[in-house]
Amino acid sequence: MKKLSGKQITLMSIGIVAVLLILWVMGSYNGLVKADETVNEKWANVGTAYQRRADLVPNLVETVKRYAAHEETIFIEVTKARASMMNAKTPTELQAADNQLSSTLKTLFAVAENYPNLKANENFLSLQDELAGTENRIKTERDIYNGAVKELNLKIRRFPTNIIAGIFGFEKRDMFEAQQGAEEAVDVGKLF
Repeated sequence: MKKLSGKQITLMSIGIVAVLLILWVMGSYNGLVKADETVNEKWANVGTAYQRRADLVPNLVETVKRYAAHEETIFIEVTKARASMMNAKTPTELQAADNQLSSTLKTLFAVAENYPNLKANENFLSLQDELAGTENRIKTERDIYNGAVKELNLKIRRFPTNIIAGIFGFEKRDMFEAQQGAEEAVDVGKLF
């Protein structure tokens, strides 16, 4: 068996290190891609939950209109708030639009309090229940999204993966954050 020269050993060592480095870069990049796609998927799920809520709003407005047709201002405000929510592109924009829609829906439900026949309407009660269930789903989807964003952001910030993230342009994503005053319990009876 032929003995390897020092030059050959050096070249083989460099080759092995290069292969290991390439494998590490590929693994890091693929991990970042997977985390990024998971965030995209979870964002789509958040959007679906908000879409469900937005789809319920016109039915709710129409039901209330039958009993309170002269309350036109609140119907316009709810419609505008819904449109803002549908056009939001980031968690921050979506959260601001959601706050606006929640506020206008509270006003809509306050108007409904003045109409006993409306409060007893099966369609109205069903829509309230669906909306409450949708609110729970939105919260769950937002929590799952935040978990995926946390994982991606950790990968982007950790050394040495942060080098690969910087080279390939992976950027931190925004999470949903609690609204100011969210630490206080909400009186659900006042919402409906």
